[in-house]
Amino acid sequence: MDIGSAALVVIDMQNGFVNERSRHAVPAVSDLVAQWTGAGRPVIFTRYFNYPDSPYERFFQWRRLQEPPETDIVPDLAEAAARAHAVVDKIGYTLFTLQAVELVSDGGWTDLVFCGIATESCVLKSAADAFEHGYAPWIVTDACASDAGPDVHDAGLVVARRLIGTGQLVTTDHVAGQLASYAGAPVLE
Repeated sequence: MDIGSAALVVIDMQNGFVNERSRHAVPAVSDLVAQWTGAGRPVIFTRYFNYPDSPYERFFQWRRLQEPPETDIVPDLAEAAARAHAVVDKIGYTLFTLQAVELVSDGGWTDLVFCGIATESCVLKSAADAFEHGYAPWIVTDACASDAGPDVHDAGLVVARRLIGTGQLVTTDHVAGQLASYAGAPVLE
């Protein structure tokens, strides 16, 4: 992981996705964001917005996350989102909207470190798309969750290993070690 060329991408930490099966990810993501910003590295938040007659409505009959408070970033992360490098609004699974493609390119980032909700959908799709765009995707497994529960989270990680590589799945401890090494690196003047 090249921390000096990396951005942390916090996927869809919104009220509508946090429930009894995913709530445990909130403090893990909060701690990761604090460590990441403490090292002076950029953070991007995404927010998903559903809309009338969306594919989610048509194919799943799923009508949630169309307005606040469901679409709001969870209170524990709202301030961090307000200070983030960017907040990308999206109407599909992936980070890679036109805005985000430009944002990542302009940032010169080679590595994208993903955390958030839901492991098996928006986190997985964003990481797979990063891989296909030529970026090094990383999924922080213990800072992700599924609002459908731990079995679905685990299934998402199985698929992620197949799509982006086993070595691309890391823990918050691994990222903390990378951040500590980065912060301790000598500065060339």
